[in-house]
Amino acid sequence: MHSWPHPFVPAVSGAPVPLALYDTADQAVKPVDTSLRGGGGEVGGEGSVGMYVCGITPYDSTHLGHAATYLAFDLVYRQLLANGHQVHYVQNVTDVDDPLFERAERDGVDWRELGTSQIDLFRSDMEALSVIPPREYVGAMEAVDEIVEMVGQLLDAGAAYRLDHGDIYASIEATRHFGYESNLDRATMEAFFAERGGDPERPGKRDPLDALLWRGHREGEPAWDSPLGPGRPGWHVECSAIATNRLGTRFAIQGGGSDLAFPHHEFSAAHAEAAHGIERMAGHYVHTGMIALDGVKMSKSLGNLVFVHKLTEAGHEPSAIRLAVFEGHYRQDRDFSDAALERAEQRLAAWRLNLAREAGEERVRSDVDRLRRALANDLDTPSALSLIDASEGDHNGLLAAAIEGLLGVRVA
Repeated sequence: MHSWPHPFVPAVSGAPVPLALYDTADQAVKPVDTSLRGGGGEVGGEGSVGMYVCGITPYDSTHLGHAATYLAFDLVYRQLLANGHQVHYVQNVTDVDDPLFERAERDGVDWRELGTSQIDLFRSDMEALSVIPPREYVGAMEAVDEIVEMVGQLLDAGAAYRLDHGDIYASIEATRHFGYESNLDRATMEAFFAERGGDPERPGKRDPLDALLWRGHREGEPAWDSPLGPGRPGWHVECSAIATNRLGTRFAIQGGGSDLAFPHHEFSAAHAEAAHGIERMAGHYVHTGMIALDGVKMSKSLGNLVFVHKLTEAGHEPSAIRLAVFEGHYRQDRDFSDAALERAEQRLAAWRLNLAREAGEERVRSDVDRLRRALANDLDTPSALSLIDASEGDHNGLLAAAIEGLLGVRVA
């Protein structure tokens, strides 16, 4: 599956500043281990810094909550590039799953056509927002053979078991430290599992939290023939297989929204760890906060979604949309509103006026260095934006290049 065009990313002046991010597993801001290379999985070997970010289930347009997550990891990518690293970025598309089937049935369309149309819209939204694309953009349907292989490894390792109807489940007892990634207690895990696609009431499971690896064929559902029997992949193992087959069994960053920390990231890590006999899949597990509209969390059920393509069609500049998102810290649950977008547009206009003035080279280089340090400190965008607000101008486009290179915001 192809991604979208790569935006222009200017070179950023100044000395590299190592990136530190909050790790959900260790519950601390810590340096990113850039020796965890993607492609081959060799620690300290040749290659690029490995980053995997969970992609969309393509049954609805890209709303601002989606965009905020991908914009946060675009910042991560840009900081790594500015420090001289290559990045092996992988993103999946869950193009076969229950929400897609349900929406297609509701709308009376073929689920494949619905998926294709929404993937195309997502690509165009990401291109408009100048998000750096993944090197590998992989649909679940493309990866069925890889997923089947991993499920087979889990069965062979005694980490999975079969039930009736051809279903296969992973045991939460397959790794000795299940729960380390999300740091949740059992009661919270059970609540989230039921809310976020789990099936705790499934008869025959050894533990209510055991996760589906392979769903045996049911009438009216798509299925693939395989050594496991006809069926289709579970959600969590999809990301396990796609990530480790491209980035190796140990890579630097796994990312997504905070609602993915459990069960999705917990299980995708556990599946990889059980299949490959490793202690920890990712050096960092990084999660973004949720976006609300006028104080109410955006959700499809409430119908209060703000769609990226609607904003751009209404004439709102992508750089202003980025600034509206960056006004708050990426890990915070935060609000989006017409007022926030208006503030961002006013800020962008003020920056352009200010940076048209000539300032002393020493001051400008100091501004660039301070900007780099702010963003290297767990993507502190509120501080970064305040620093630019206080700048006195530019010198030979140094600050404008840094703003575009690090923040993806065009001011020149």
